[in-house]
Amino acid sequence: MRLAVFAFALGMVSVSFAFCAKAPFTFDAMMKIARIDEPALSPDGRLVAFQVQTVDLPNNSKPAQIYVVPLDGGTPQRITNEGSNTRPRWSPDSKRIFFASDRRNGSQIWSMNPDGSDQREITDIPTEADGEVVSHDGKYLLFTSNVYPNCGPANSAPGVDYDAACNKTNLDQDAAGKMKARVYTSLMYRHWTAYQGRRRQHILIQTLDATGKVRDLTPGDLSVPPFSLGGPEGYAFSPDSTQVTYVANTDPDLATSTNSDLFTVPVAGGAAQRITTNPGADEGPVYSPDGKYLAYRTQLRGGYESDRWRLAVLDLQSGKMNTLTDSLDRWVESYTWSQDSKRIFFTVDDHGTNPLLMIPVTGGAIRTVAQGPTSISSMQFTPDDHAMIYIEQSGSKPPEINKALSKGGAAVPLTRLNDALLDQYQLTPFEKITLDGSDGAKVDSYIVKPPDFNSGVKYPVLFAIHGGPEGDWGQSWSYRWNAQVFAAAGFVVVLPNPAGSIGYGQAFTDAVNGDWGGRPYDDLMATVDGVANLPYIDKDRMLAAGASYGAYMIDWILGHTDRFKALVSHAGVFDLRSEAGTTDELWFVKWEFQGFPWENPELYEKWSPSSYVKNFKTPTLVTQGEIDYRVPLGQSQQLFTALQEQKIPSKLVLFPDEGHWILKPQNSQFWYATVLDWLTQYSKKLPSGAKTGPGN
Repeated sequence: MRLAVFAFALGMVSVSFAFCAKAPFTFDAMMKIARIDEPALSPDGRLVAFQVQTVDLPNNSKPAQIYVVPLDGGTPQRITNEGSNTRPRWSPDSKRIFFASDRRNGSQIWSMNPDGSDQREITDIPTEADGEVVSHDGKYLLFTSNVYPNCGPANSAPGVDYDAACNKTNLDQDAAGKMKARVYTSLMYRHWTAYQGRRRQHILIQTLDATGKVRDLTPGDLSVPPFSLGGPEGYAFSPDSTQVTYVANTDPDLATSTNSDLFTVPVAGGAAQRITTNPGADEGPVYSPDGKYLAYRTQLRGGYESDRWRLAVLDLQSGKMNTLTDSLDRWVESYTWSQDSKRIFFTVDDHGTNPLLMIPVTGGAIRTVAQGPTSISSMQFTPDDHAMIYIEQSGSKPPEINKALSKGGAAVPLTRLNDALLDQYQLTPFEKITLDGSDGAKVDSYIVKPPDFNSGVKYPVLFAIHGGPEGDWGQSWSYRWNAQVFAAAGFVVVLPNPAGSIGYGQAFTDAVNGDWGGRPYDDLMATVDGVANLPYIDKDRMLAAGASYGAYMIDWILGHTDRFKALVSHAGVFDLRSEAGTTDELWFVKWEFQGFPWENPELYEKWSPSSYVKNFKTPTLVTQGEIDYRVPLGQSQQLFTALQEQKIPSKLVLFPDEGHWILKPQNSQFWYATVLDWLTQYSKKLPSGAKTGPGN
């Protein structure tokens, strides 16, 4: 059969938008959403296993459980109960489901029957286990663990036995030690939310026989990336189960390098072999079912984390690499093989959506399989290629699992876990508008209107600025910046994609490099002008908020315009010089500002919001996680000091147990309440001559 005939309608399964007698979608409603992820189609094509995370607000936790649903349809059945259980993965005979569980001994890998019976602990190691993958012959289990490199011979050949006793002794010593000094002689000594300790993340392999022997495939001081890189997996078994391909960065200065490469190592042990030498990043190895090819995604420019992601295929027999998507000026996101190994189906980021495309393994014309006002991911085919499962979501609908048939037609929902809940609330669809930006470019924005919208009413408007800066707003569901929650509070929410955004071609993305407060700011203000002229917008009640680079732009706005009644800056870059010296991933500032502050001081001075403090006037709420090493705490502290010393109404909210994102349920609840209170306070329609602010 020809897989090119796969064609189905995205967005066919959706929540009714009839607004009669429905409640606004509040934070409390959002916390009731069943968060679906990690779908796994059984090798026999009969069942889909997946995880569902729920929020336990009183206990400040987000436990997850495993469910299964027949591919032919039916009611999903929950098959785990004890602890939090994630990442279902099937045995090749479809008789067992492997999963990670924290029910005892920390995180370990377990397995069970597809009906949830006979749950057994598979791993039992002191350094815990996660990220499991089962070999195609069913004989091995691959997983990650944070181990002590000193418990194996340094720089030894992969395949060294895992020393449980040594690792346990080191864990006990670290727990009992009273001296907590950290000593470093190289950079990348802290990353995201943690300082580097003595442990390194390694890939371990365990036999699934009676011996249960565990070996370390990546011994030594190297740390492999997490098992999920935002796209496909970071490691994979070859179809014949003799090799493992994984991602690693072996450059000496990890803080300034994005040069991850692919390596292969024999399952039986032996030296690892580097199979890519590209100066940019290579990641996401996915073998073709016939074992002849290895697909992955690649970036050409080293040191630039936001270079275009291209889809590449390595012919494992000839060693020839072919980049398939050079003609497509979009980032490749997720991808999967057809079962006949002749085609690759992949998604891209395009104008805020993730359509599904297809290309032959030999290259050639790219065909659109599915396109609509939604985003899809996690595609997997049945053994006969007659059906495909995938996750679909949009800005007004959280992720659910759907099925598509090769004969075409509308998508078939496999899960509707949130339909009954969402039917009680008013969720408004994202509407795209396009306005003239700077340099003649067109700038897209998404608009989300309040419940019971009345075109004859003048509404306050909230401009939400995305992070990155190489990021975007689009048709995807968010829990950290949920536009539906802000709209339900009475705001028209505008989500602009100015220069620097992805999904509009790499030149548009690159336009932010070295120009942080230039063209992107001009695009944003052109958007503000256009939105202010809409008949239902109150131009006297405009507010803006953002996080990370979005908060940098808030800080920049503070020094360059007083058009907004109030601002919200979360984890924003305020002083570029100190940011360059304290952030974890130094390749970022090195690329964006063409060197470090001592190499290019003029650019740092020009684009640092701290250079324009004397112009600040607008009331500003500042929020920050204290263990944020991407944009460290001092950035928000400096901003708050500048605001307070100039007597500008301002508030600082710190979360001691959060990083760059506010993730814990009760912290999220407090953050939303605080932000909405601030925005509401300054968006009130007051009598002529009255002023907003404390005491008014």
